[in-house]
Amino acid sequence: MDALEKAGAERIFSDQDSGGKWDREQLHRCLDILRDGDTLIVYKLDRLARNAKQLYEIADLLTKRKVALVSLNESIDTSTAMGRAMFGMISIMAELERDMIRERTHAGLEVARARGRQCGRNVIRWTNRR
Repeated sequence: MDALEKAGAERIFSDQDSGGKWDREQLHRCLDILRDGDTLIVYKLDRLARNAKQLYEIADLLTKRKVALVSLNESIDTSTAMGRAMFGMISIMAELERDMIRERTHAGLEVARARGRQCGRNVIRWTNRR
């Protein structure tokens, strides 16, 4: 929040949901109010979306509305040619990072299950024995 305020953000939207989810209330509120000449500032691209397809969809929407996208962590500003090129490369890296996290999580769960640990939500088991 401090970095966004320091960068000049006039309004800050924050979701508790994962950047991997498209259906985030605050994301859509933010996208709905953006107008020609505005700049969307994000701390990090993977906070906006976690796969290249979603990032490109958002970037396309912003381009149509003539809204620049600035990512503070990656030093990207899509109002410049270099910024647009870097956006494409970083989008792919954000998706790779998410996929790697998913693979490590699944591998860890498999190891835990192999060692006899129950993973996931607690399940209440009912029996009909009296």
